[in-house]
Amino acid sequence: MDEVKSNIENREAVIVRTSVVGIVANAALAGFKAMVGLMVNSIAITLDAVNNLSDALSSIITIIGTKLAGKAPDKKHPLGYGRVEYLTAMVVAGIVLYAGITSLTESVKKIVHPESADYTFVSLIIIAAAIVVKLFLGAFFKKRGKEVNSQSLIASGSDASFDAILSASVLASAIIYMLTKVSLEAYVGAVIAVIIIKSGVEMMIETLNDIMGQRTDPALVVAIKKTITEDPEVYGAYDLFLYNYGPDKNYGSVHVEVNDTLSAVDIDALDRRIQKNVYLKHGVILTGIGLYARNTTDGEAAKMKNTIMETVMAHDYAMSFHGFYADFGEKFASFDVVLSFECDRNEALKEICSEVQGLYPDWGFAIQPDVYITDD
Repeated sequence: MDEVKSNIENREAVIVRTSVVGIVANAALAGFKAMVGLMVNSIAITLDAVNNLSDALSSIITIIGTKLAGKAPDKKHPLGYGRVEYLTAMVVAGIVLYAGITSLTESVKKIVHPESADYTFVSLIIIAAAIVVKLFLGAFFKKRGKEVNSQSLIASGSDASFDAILSASVLASAIIYMLTKVSLEAYVGAVIAVIIIKSGVEMMIETLNDIMGQRTDPALVVAIKKTITEDPEVYGAYDLFLYNYGPDKNYGSVHVEVNDTLSAVDIDALDRRIQKNVYLKHGVILTGIGLYARNTTDGEAAKMKNTIMETVMAHDYAMSFHGFYADFGEKFASFDVVLSFECDRNEALKEICSEVQGLYPDWGFAIQPDVYITDD
């Protein structure tokens, strides 16, 4: 557990250090570009400077969000403040979107009312240097963001990469103007502004998906289930639900299949082993572990299970069958079936109930229709 805590603290430090680099670099670029833009009367360079200033602001917001997300849980928010990072990523996306809309507006104004720029060799050198810096920042932010699973850093990296493209377009239009006296910077600015707007919208959609809840990473699901089923007392792991409260802050619940001969003491020890192993290996806190009892004393149960499973899984909408248990004294059986999102769940359940009841008319059944939450 100390290792997981250390990883969380290291993650925050990486995000803050990376953001500070972004603030210093973007503030310097904004100052140089603003000076050059005003000197040569270039709307494209001036807007590029404003865009760099917004990037510095984005990095400041990322630091604030990371610090807030790292606050300890309290009575009002018992599961912590981790989701604040998603809100700051949304703000960063909003800044990118605003910068794109502003650039488009100003570029259209210059298309309608064109003004001649007066580029110099020094201004071209500064723009070229800015392209190199932005390419480095874009790659640096994305790499760090993926390493620590920070959507804010990844969003800032994408923005920096687009800024490099913007600056390259400004450089190209400046060179064309110096050679041919044909001014394209307003048109280039409009095209790039549209690209920036598209990027901002995509960032916002991705962050909204995180806030709403996305399908869990299949690789993580497989890894957690593998960890659980490595225990010799477990015969299967099902219905794994993960609840996200910020990057790398996951809680979950799962059902495990065990022999029906285990005592309460055995089950308690098993639960504790599973919780410990999953937390240490994956950083996921299992808040609940449900049990499916596996029939071990009656061969008829296995035969009945196979018959019902073949009937249920013959349908395309049936994704998985598990948790079967039969009480031959009471003539009552229960099982879970995972249904596809593409089917009418009520009609599918009615069809399964009718077919199973037809196989065993004297029995009672409890059939739980599960949701296809995870890929595994």
